[in-house]
Amino acid sequence: MGRKVTVAACTLNQWAMDFDGNFRRILQSIEEAKAAGATYRSGPELEICGYSCEDHFYESDTLLHCWEVLAMLMKSSVCEDILIDVGMPVMHKNVTYNCRVVFLNWSVLLIRPKMLLCEDGNYRESRWFSPWTKERTIEDYFLPRMISQLTGQNVVPFGDAVISTKDTCIGFEICEELWNPRSNHIPMSLDGVEIIANGSGSYFELRKGYVTVDLVKSATFKCGGCYIFSNLRGCDGARLYFNGGSGIFLNGYILNRGKQFALEEVEVTVATFDLEDIRSYRTNIRSRSHSAARSESYPRVKIDFVLSSTNSILSNPSNKLMNMEQNILENMSGMLNASYHTPEEEISLAPACWLWDYLRRSCQGGFFIPLSGGIDSSSSACLVYSMCTLIVESVSKGNAQVLSDIRKIVGDCEYTPTDPKQLCNTLLVTCYMGTENSSAETKARAAELAKQIGSYHHNIVIDTAVSAILGIFQQITKIVPRFKVHGGSPRENQALQNIQARLRMVITYLFAQLMLWIRGRPGGLLVLGSTNVDEALRGYVTKYDSSSADINPIGGISKNDLKRFLSYFRKKHGLSALDDILTSPPTAELEPLQDGKLTQFDEVEMGMTYNELETFGKLRKQYCAGPYSMFCRLVNTWNHYTPKEVADKVRHFYRCYAIHRHKMTILTPSCHIETYSPDDNRFDHRQFLYNHTWKWQFNAIEEEVKRMSTEEHTTRSKTDAPKVPARPRVIPFNSVISNKKHPGVIV
Repeated sequence: MGRKVTVAACTLNQWAMDFDGNFRRILQSIEEAKAAGATYRSGPELEICGYSCEDHFYESDTLLHCWEVLAMLMKSSVCEDILIDVGMPVMHKNVTYNCRVVFLNWSVLLIRPKMLLCEDGNYRESRWFSPWTKERTIEDYFLPRMISQLTGQNVVPFGDAVISTKDTCIGFEICEELWNPRSNHIPMSLDGVEIIANGSGSYFELRKGYVTVDLVKSATFKCGGCYIFSNLRGCDGARLYFNGGSGIFLNGYILNRGKQFALEEVEVTVATFDLEDIRSYRTNIRSRSHSAARSESYPRVKIDFVLSSTNSILSNPSNKLMNMEQNILENMSGMLNASYHTPEEEISLAPACWLWDYLRRSCQGGFFIPLSGGIDSSSSACLVYSMCTLIVESVSKGNAQVLSDIRKIVGDCEYTPTDPKQLCNTLLVTCYMGTENSSAETKARAAELAKQIGSYHHNIVIDTAVSAILGIFQQITKIVPRFKVHGGSPRENQALQNIQARLRMVITYLFAQLMLWIRGRPGGLLVLGSTNVDEALRGYVTKYDSSSADINPIGGISKNDLKRFLSYFRKKHGLSALDDILTSPPTAELEPLQDGKLTQFDEVEMGMTYNELETFGKLRKQYCAGPYSMFCRLVNTWNHYTPKEVADKVRHFYRCYAIHRHKMTILTPSCHIETYSPDDNRFDHRQFLYNHTWKWQFNAIEEEVKRMSTEEHTTRSKTDAPKVPARPRVIPFNSVISNKKHPGVIV
């Protein structure tokens, strides 16, 4: 057995349009791969420019700078004597493609364009790229002069081809091609491709961590071979947190796998395997051999290079040598079984990492949160505390980049964080903004949580500002609006609530801009929002109120998931202040107290529970349900309601959704997490002006209710004993959706 190959999958935290930083991170990953003994290095999708460049892909500058970075890489001695592929956009015959560019020493070997583009969820790839549709076909690509002068090449192969070394064969998939039913790895493996590299840009969603692992394990179990999955990680400038989790797989098993959540900008995952294990595995699957014997051939780019070592003993003991016997034994013992975070752990980690990337790249000095003592704002504060914990852990492990970044943020070149609570005091300012309508209980809960996480906290009363605004109105109109409990109309009641909410936003930004000035530090604070995904969907927010912010770490998370997250976080960090926050009913505290007690509760005002709202959200987005089909599904599931009650609830939801849909156009940018997010900007493309009567759709529901009532009446008249009315059979919605890179969740 003398065909041992060491390969490297790289996880990079790139930043869209940061060509200098992206170059440095790519070069570092190649250097680390070589140091680990790898002869082949693969990286994430569009790693040179960053995945989220979006309409910058239309600019010739973007393409030019990508070639400049490639030239810098090829000139570097770090890149000598190692086979490398990188991701970048390439224009061929006036068409832009999402490509892998493969090079060795001073030669470009192949430009392989993406053949299947991703169009669902947050992906809009065909807006900027076209798919390469010419299967097993290559064309001449004329290199830019800056590359030709470096390599001496004029043309290189462009298209659907594979690399043939002296000892093996390497093929390529790009992200979506793994998820597609007609995945490219199947015909490539039948044509003798033994190593398949996938540069990916797969983003995080709650309860999604297992998907990529299952797909790659299944692919290599069925086809045999080594699969190298390299993914982006972190926030590269938009609403997404890329998922990480790069890994190397062999014949259905995991050889090595990187982390999903981490602050490291570069992580290199290395594994060593024997090519003979692939050949032995494949030849034992007889049906596969028969299929391979009649498979069509791919164009091969032949190179005078060897990936494998002839040593029978691994020269670098830090690598994972996995022959088939070791592979099976170690997986049986659980050593290399995939482990996944719980949803609560995912919530505590993904938005925290996203916040860190946003903070350090925005050149701001920390965060400001209006802390109300409720679940939502407390969740935002806890996520900042989670970020501080990750920073302290990374610094303690010697992460020089994190230490350098935090010193820049706090403006102290000698600062070294050692305690999350102290760091939270440095980075997070919280403020309870009370009015005469606020309760002593919420004020106390906010103060206690701030004390336990260490935030720099203040209590203020904004009644003077509210009175000033009302004074202006009274001066002009000679009328004083009143709350409902004081005899006012619904319009007056709503206006008086909105004054408080919007003034909190104005005061929030004043404090965010000046609090570091007060504390003798440079810069300003990013305002964090605290509107959850359910309230956004229902429109239960005031436009430009205290929910308006610079970014919103919980804007993609449901109320129920936030509750579960806080319960987990309370146990993990011993935050007893969260006990009262979790058990208290959600309230806006914008209407007058009665005898010092709250009378305003969110679920009562919304006319639906958060459980019902989460169900509406999943059916609307994941199951593409309109009013009528949503009623048909729920009437078979919500057996504790009559058909009329179900119809009333569906109609109420869709009326509210239509009336408030315009608010989605100004939602604070949030980290994408839930699969039913109503984020208008990227994930949920629907109009924002609706006919709120839903006349046709609601008539269909009404006819169905009448039909069911008639059937029930007929059934009851035939027998004395009442029976449950017959209902049409539908597929239940409380099942698992698995939709490629962003599957649904278990309801």
